[in-house]
Amino acid sequence: MTQRALLLVDIQNDFCAGGALAVAEGDSTVDVANAMMAWCGARGDAVVASLDWHPADHGSFASQHSVPPFSQGKLDGLEQTFWPDHCVQNSAGAELHPLLRQQAIDAVFHKGENPLIDSYSAFFDNGHRQKTALDGWLRQHGITELIVLGLATDYCVKFTVLDALQLGYQVNVITDGCRGVNLDPQDSPQAFMAMAAAGATLYTLADWQETQR
Repeated sequence: MTQRALLLVDIQNDFCAGGALAVAEGDSTVDVANAMMAWCGARGDAVVASLDWHPADHGSFASQHSVPPFSQGKLDGLEQTFWPDHCVQNSAGAELHPLLRQQAIDAVFHKGENPLIDSYSAFFDNGHRQKTALDGWLRQHGITELIVLGLATDYCVKFTVLDALQLGYQVNVITDGCRGVNLDPQDSPQAFMAMAAAGATLYTLADWQETQR
């Protein structure tokens, strides 16, 4: 295994066509993910995935507060968008997309399990009060560089990338392997700008395949 890993963020049914929180063109990330898994597999790079994994009464769900989906409020003292119920543990919506080459994934990490706080990042909850198992696994396997793609650009991908950079990883983002919620039309472009400003390197799939060995 090399010192590099591909991190697939939340490529789950509920974020794809027909899902409870479907992201426009979310399914288009699957082909890019599969291509990157093949590329990484040929080079001995690890492949890991994160899953939103919410209990049915998660505090980020609008239904728990009797407010319309996408309302703004606070949860555990933090600014919160209240979402449609999504990625409920052990539901079909929480499963990885069926066309994803799941047999190529070395490890899967759950996030968003605490009903009292949301967790966009694959590394921490939104208050940075509790870590997932991801960072420990990566360090145990000597991983220092990440290639990140998935859903959604402006939430879980963005905060995963920013946390990875803070933790000291070298981070590359495959932009056409990401799609955003875009409650505001500029949310995804601004998310990519924030990632780049924090130190991530942005590539398209074609750019990556052409320039990396």
